[in-house]
Amino acid sequence: MGKFIIRNRIRRLRFDSEEMTQQELANRAGCTRQTIIAIEQGKYVPSLELAFGIARSFDVPLERVFHCEEIE
Repeated sequence: MGKFIIRNRIRRLRFDSEEMTQQELANRAGCTRQTIIAIEQGKYVPSLELAFGIARSFDVPLERVFHCEEIE
């Protein structure tokens, strides 16, 4: 079984949501702005609870925010 990397579309979704700020998303998802920054940059993988909270903030399915890519 190979290794995986988790990617996200948070920045794109924020832009498409009337240019929502990182702080606004953090408030809606129940985390800090620093956490949103780290997730957007791929430096931090959120818990399932936070991932679902982020998806709910955009009113989209989880798969629209996060996707998994296999790396060799």
